Amino acid sequence: MKQKSTKILVIFIAIILVVGAVIIFAKGLAFELKYQNNQKVEINLGKEFNENDIKEITNEVLGNQPVIIQAIEVYKDSVSITTTQITEEQKTNMVAKINEKYGTELKAEDITIEHVSHVRGRDIIKPYVIPFVIVTAIILAYLVIRYNKLNSLELLTQSIGIIVLAQLVLLGIIAITRMPIGKFTIPTILLVYMLSTYICTTKFDKDLEKIKVKENK
Repeated sequence: MKQKSTKILVIFIAIILVVGAVIIFAKGLAFELKYQNNQKVEINLGKEFNENDIKEITNEVLGNQPVIIQAIEVYKDSVSITTTQITEEQKTNMVAKINEKYGTELKAEDITIEHVSHVRGRDIIKPYVIPFVIVTAIILAYLVIRYNKLNSLELLTQSIGIIVLAQLVLLGIIAITRMPIGKFTIPTILLVYMLSTYICTTKFDKDLEKIKVKENK
């Protein structure tokens, strides 16, 4: 029964890895709006504003396009509006509606549509690579010391394999589900990393227990 469960798990993992790799090769990964190719405008109202009011205006002008609205400047009297695409007509309509809502006299021709390039996934995780490697080295050293009765080379090989496999499975799931790369990506990676180290310790505890049983015999 245990062998059957293990076989099913192996097949399931293999399917995730293969399907995930195909999707990444064919379509790439999905990204949150701020990491995609996008366009934005920054509008200085010169007064405080309600983000819900701006949201209503963007919904009316931009329709179903995803939008990020951020208050900027020290006094938060300017707003940054980011979306997938902004036409000159949409920009003009937004400015007109903001003028109508807040009694401002903004001119559409004074506002520039800024084009923002896509951020690569490797650039998002780059700041975390060195800390990740350092922590992994410390954990591996701890495992070697804690489980000194086990074969150190096998322990290191298995630990690295489990950690890497867990991250590859996560990547496959992200690709298959089209989960957007963004603010929750790093916390999710760390969660899976912690889970994989827990799996390592659980496995090695069992291996160590088997050795102790043999020694007692």
